[in-house]
Amino acid sequence: MIFTEWKDFKTDSEYYTKKSFEEEINDRFNAMYFEAGDQLPKYIWTDHYVVMVKNNTRMINDISFIKIPRHPECS
Repeated sequence: MIFTEWKDFKTDSEYYTKKSFEEEINDRFNAMYFEAGDQLPKYIWTDHYVVMVKNNTRMINDISFIKIPRHPECS
């Protein structure tokens, strides 16, 4: 399900608010996608990126953000 309003989420070591996410990514939030039953978003859209939320480990709940440009320039 896609949400256009921020929903706070947490891992075992971090609690993500809209403000903390925007500071980490250095871009403004637009929307986020959660799969049914998941506590963490799969994708977060910002003004300039689609951010994939990737699980780093299986034993603890730890994530990383992979930024993909929304409007890549063509050479």
